[in-house]
Amino acid sequence: MTAPYARYRRAAAIPAGMAMATALAFLPNTAATAAEDAPAPAPAAAARADATPLSYVVNVRPGHGTSAYVKKAVVKAGGTIVTSYDQIGVIVVHSSNADFAKTIRTVRGVQSAGATRTAPLPSASTGDLGAPKVLSAAEVAAADAPAGQDPLQPQQWDLPAIKADKAHEKTLGSKKVTVAVIDTGVDDTHPDIAPNFDRKASVNCVSGKPDTADGAWRPSAEESPHGTHVAGEIAAAKNGVGMTGVAPGVKVSGIKVSTTAGFFYTEAVVCGFVWAAEHGVDVTNNSYYTDPWYFNCKNDPDQKALVEAVGRASRYAEKKGAVNVAAAGNENYDLASDEITDPSSPNDTTPGDRVVDPSECLDIPTQLPGVVTVASTGAKGIKSSFSNHGLGVIDIAAPGGDSTAYQKPDAPATSGLILGTLPGGKWGYMAGTSMASPHVAGVAALIKSTHPYASPALVKALLYAEADATPCTDPYDINGDGKIDAVCEGSKNRNGFYGWGIADALDAVTK
Repeated sequence: MTAPYARYRRAAAIPAGMAMATALAFLPNTAATAAEDAPAPAPAAAARADATPLSYVVNVRPGHGTSAYVKKAVVKAGGTIVTSYDQIGVIVVHSSNADFAKTIRTVRGVQSAGATRTAPLPSASTGDLGAPKVLSAAEVAAADAPAGQDPLQPQQWDLPAIKADKAHEKTLGSKKVTVAVIDTGVDDTHPDIAPNFDRKASVNCVSGKPDTADGAWRPSAEESPHGTHVAGEIAAAKNGVGMTGVAPGVKVSGIKVSTTAGFFYTEAVVCGFVWAAEHGVDVTNNSYYTDPWYFNCKNDPDQKALVEAVGRASRYAEKKGAVNVAAAGNENYDLASDEITDPSSPNDTTPGDRVVDPSECLDIPTQLPGVVTVASTGAKGIKSSFSNHGLGVIDIAAPGGDSTAYQKPDAPATSGLILGTLPGGKWGYMAGTSMASPHVAGVAALIKSTHPYASPALVKALLYAEADATPCTDPYDINGDGKIDAVCEGSKNRNGFYGWGIADALDAVTK
């Protein structure tokens, strides 16, 4: 059951019979190809041939300002420096010179350099995977909940699935904890988000350089609602309106890194992590993969530079105190297998099939060292039909939804998808590992609230230790057609479907 590829890999394409959920779910896809399997550079070359500009990252020694020598070399090679993150040694450059990367790699002090896209600036647009199932005004008005619950909470089967409802009887989380949603933007005017929004930790990073104009972090009417949905899952306020987040007492910020066309390019992701690092963020949620390559192979000089740049940025955020959480992906790939066929890269020009080794090529940021990789479960608590998996790759699992034909929730919930906030004061359903990741980010925020001085390493250790160990689902025939749809390897305490187990919010606030 491989979902059709699209730039938003973290949002699942749900099988027929289930309400289509949009999710710009972004998976942690790590796959490598041998040199002879590396994709031909033709699309990039073609894009540069007519002198249209591309964006590049140039990686140098961190901790120092960009040397005059390197700056001069960038200009001489036909580049213009957009910004420089000296803390991690990453320079963002625009150039129309087809040989810019090749030339700058030879310069003394440059450790790696590569194009962040194969389409010229601005990037071309492609279609989304679908649309969220929006609740009508009548459905919202008719919502009825027991005393003490927000109106739509009975539809949130995912909260009791991780014992968040019980956790809220102990604490809603601390206002001193902030979760950054690195995504398509967050509508902070939403009544379920506004009470908990952290404006100082919000920014627009799309160009690779921070834009702090008021509201720059919001999605336009033409852009994806993905980031707003994720933000609500994490921290929708318990305020008698709409729904309830996993950690409804913590702060949430919006770090917009997606272009209008929906691409998450390296320079924006680097900017996002650095911004989070320097603005007191405790947890980052990353429900995307860094375009245009699903798997970034280090034997390709461009892709190697992208891995290095995003890796430096994510490590910097963790060093500064942030736990980085990311979605595992929606293709039902076994990320621990020897090889995977990737039909989707590069997704900003002309993708083509390539066979990659997921132990060598990386889906960034999900499979970077230190990042918490999250798989998705449905309403019956088993791996979602679309969720990627893999022993030693998946760290933890959480609700991301699935078709009601496969996993139907108990009443009064009616949808097997995940309820979240949508721009314009609306609510609706989506599904994907994109929706699973914010559940784990919320639980990590509750752990940080309970243990305010815990380091990222300790928060992660508690997250895994407190998860509910879940044995492999074997055999895994999710659609009941008599054919095995995925193979789970490992023990009850750690396996390829659920990692260390399903996240537990109650233990997060009591242990």
